[in-house]
Amino acid sequence: MVRDLFDEEMFAEESPPRERPPREPRPRRGGLLGGETAKRILVAIPWIAFAIAIVVAGEIVFALAMIGIGLLCLREYFLMTAPLRPLQVAAYLAVTAMIVAAHFGTAFNVLLVATASFPLLFVFGARLRPREGVVVSISVTVLGAVWIGLPLVHAVLLRDLPDHGAALLIDVLVGTFATDTGAYATGRMFGAHRIAPDLSPNKTIEGLIGGFLIGTMAFWFAGLYQDWLSGVDALIIGAAVAAIGPVGDLFASLVKRDLGRKDTGRLFGPHGGLLDRLDAVFFTVVVGYYLSVQLVY
Repeated sequence: MVRDLFDEEMFAEESPPRERPPREPRPRRGGLLGGETAKRILVAIPWIAFAIAIVVAGEIVFALAMIGIGLLCLREYFLMTAPLRPLQVAAYLAVTAMIVAAHFGTAFNVLLVATASFPLLFVFGARLRPREGVVVSISVTVLGAVWIGLPLVHAVLLRDLPDHGAALLIDVLVGTFATDTGAYATGRMFGAHRIAPDLSPNKTIEGLIGGFLIGTMAFWFAGLYQDWLSGVDALIIGAAVAAIGPVGDLFASLVKRDLGRKDTGRLFGPHGGLLDRLDAVFFTVVVGYYLSVQLVY
């Protein structure tokens, strides 16, 4: 009867508190200009200013800048591939000579220099001791010279196009930067389906679509202020730039994963090296040059 006057829970034995299952952490999604996206933009600002300055200067200033960038990128590449014993001096000479040939000559002269680099590879390869693995050393050297040297050659050829070369090169850089930043931002906000988790786990289909649209429209918008570039031509070049940019990024990721590296260097601190920043540009500037020649000239 006493029990009836009070709540039965007062006489019940205390049961241990029920443990709640741990919540799975939700992926953090930053805003369009929040967190890492803003940091990426801030880090890029001085380099964008540098790029505009050398493009506007043109002539020998631009060619020398491309040589400097080529040597720095080769240095990062050779540090990654050091165990494979690349023929560094041969690559430095070949890339420098190709850029000089592009500025003072024509595409034929670039091809001539590239062909002449093979006897140079033989000379340095024959001096390698021990010679075991010399084929790998030559192959790694050629990959670096082609991957880094030829895009810089095309940057010089694009900049040296008469009348509109500087503007077209800046348009390509704007489209590339917009594609990369747009893909990163939209991927963080909406990304759910990964493209290539083994190569670049953070890249998603949603980010790829967002980057493509933003990059294409950025190139088109830049073309609005250039009466010699039609809207259709701007959309075609912009779409090609936005489509090939991620391929350049994934190509660099493929190389880094095989070499066991997360970044190509530390020039940009936590944002990686110079090759990490230019991997997309090395593909877009080539496409931009040939489409510009075809559509604008």
